[in-house]
Amino acid sequence: QVQLVESGGGLVQAGGSLRLACAASGRTFSRRSMAWFRQAPGKEREFVAGISWSGTSTYYTDSVKGRFTVSRDNAKNTIYLQMNSLKPEDTAVYYCASQTAYYGFPYTTRDSEYDSWGQGTQVTVSA
Repeated sequence: QVQLVESGGGLVQAGGSLRLACAASGRTFSRRSMAWFRQAPGKEREFVAGISWSGTSTYYTDSVKGRFTVSRDNAKNTIYLQMNSLKPEDTAVYYCASQTAYYGFPYTTRDSEYDSWGQGTQVTVSA
């Protein structure tokens, strides 16, 4: 497992941008595909974006395609989520997660496939 800490959340107006970061500790970070999930009030947690262990492959849920970009820097043990053109419906607590298996696929959307989670960071988009 790895330990994960998110940062970068906040309050932004619709149309604005935020960049989330997730810092990882542990020696196996570079072998694990990672993902961002989010959970809005009263809703189930949902997959947002995934990135392969190498950073060469990414996958997004339809609602954020063209607006969000996931990236990683294995030298810094960090992944990022650049969020542009934010909408009120993007309001949620955002979590980063690390896959249980090594060298997994970025399109793994089931949260049961992830064994390490951050504490979450709140993103609020006002209309």
